[in-house]
Amino acid sequence: MIGLAERFGEKPFRGRQLFEWIHHRQVEEIAQIHNLPKRFLEQISERYIISGVQIRKKQASKTSETAKYLFSMSDGSLVESVWMKYHHGNSVCISSQVGCRMGCAFCASTLEGLSRNLTAGEMLSQIYEIQRETGERVSNVIVMGMGEPLDNYDNLLAFIRLASHEKGIRISQRSITVSTCGLVERMQRLMEEKLQITLAVSLHAPNDEIRQRIMPVAKKYGVEEIFSACRKYIDRTGRRITFEYCMIGGVNDRKEHAEELAGCLKGMNCHVNLIPLNDVKEREARRPREETIREFRKILEGRHINVTVRRELGGDIDAACGQLRNTYMDKG
Repeated sequence: MIGLAERFGEKPFRGRQLFEWIHHRQVEEIAQIHNLPKRFLEQISERYIISGVQIRKKQASKTSETAKYLFSMSDGSLVESVWMKYHHGNSVCISSQVGCRMGCAFCASTLEGLSRNLTAGEMLSQIYEIQRETGERVSNVIVMGMGEPLDNYDNLLAFIRLASHEKGIRISQRSITVSTCGLVERMQRLMEEKLQITLAVSLHAPNDEIRQRIMPVAKKYGVEEIFSACRKYIDRTGRRITFEYCMIGGVNDRKEHAEELAGCLKGMNCHVNLIPLNDVKEREARRPREETIREFRKILEGRHINVTVRRELGGDIDAACGQLRNTYMDKG
């Protein structure tokens, strides 16, 4: 914000003060700032707003310390975030776009397509609003809500650097996870940014035949190309890759799929996160049986693949990405 201050004829330290008010003290309105020149604040007020989101609706789980938030943007657009309370700290899963254009066959976020990208400020505001509403600090952030984060690359990078800034909320980059459907060129750019984030690749299938049926993006990026990019990413950053694997009954959950996946990942520094599908009424895909999930995990473990089944929180709320937004829009 030093550049912003200088554009308005102010000394650089005024920009640092403004940054502290917004990203450390997290004021909600410019009127709450009281140690900056009045004219400077008036000029800022005419051109900018501090918080780009407002809580439109909240669904709190009765079975776990989890809540889903529906936020409205300044232009009326709607996005979702999820708050998850763990013994090791509080996590928030945020959205990076209004809607999504990736078209995955099992996801509610893609039903209305992509409306627009979120700014870095709108991404941060989801965290700030949740911290204000809960009164608790967020220590982990997952950019895995609505949207494909790497499809909003520049705003994503700005968000990461702001969220981890020592004068801001100081979330460690190692506590920030960014999801991608496997946009290889963007993954290659990301590995050059010298970040310490965790990259989570939404794989969801061990081969191109299945992946192309459920993920249109797979027609452009084959699994071998993605695995090659992942190995380079690991070598360049020293960071372990996470593979998200949404288990869909009768589609990608068989024993032979687990064996094939294990073969693809042999020797790679990675972790597999198995995600039993959240049923979406507009989609035909369904959740596998519990026995099937356990068997799939057992096969991967037997092949020395680091694997977990995602802890299910908030099963009594609209859990799937985009589901609360779609329900709200249908009623509206």
